[in-house]
Amino acid sequence: MNIPSELKYTKDHEWVVLEGDVATIGITDFAQSELGDIVYVEVETVDETLAADEVFGTVEAVKTVSDLFLPLSGEITEFNESLEDEPEKVNTDPYGDGWMIKVKCSDLSEVDNLMSAEDYKALIGA
Repeated sequence: MNIPSELKYTKDHEWVVLEGDVATIGITDFAQSELGDIVYVEVETVDETLAADEVFGTVEAVKTVSDLFLPLSGEITEFNESLEDEPEKVNTDPYGDGWMIKVKCSDLSEVDNLMSAEDYKALIGA
C-alpha cells in the first residue's frame, strides 16, 4: 500500500498536497484499491466555493459510486480533465496523473485537521 509521507490525508480517503494556498486533491491508493476499476470521475463544481467536508464530485467504479469530499474550504479552480477519457489513471497513478482537483484554499488553518501519513496508516490498518 503506497502512502506517501509528504501528503496529508482525510478519514474519507482523500489526499492533499499544498503548494502555497493551492491544494491538489485526489483519492488514496487504499481508496482506489477498495473501489476497484474506476470507470468515471465526475466533478461539476469547478469555479464553485465549497466548505470543507462538502461533496465536490463522485467517482464511479464497476460496482459502486462514491462521493468525493472536499478536505479544505475554498474555490475549486481546476479539474483533471484527462480523467474524462482515462479515469483508470486514478487506479494506476492515484498520487500522480490520477489527481482530481485543485482548490484555492480560503482557510489554511484547516490543514491542521488533516491526518499525517502515520495517522492514515493507523486508520486503514496498514
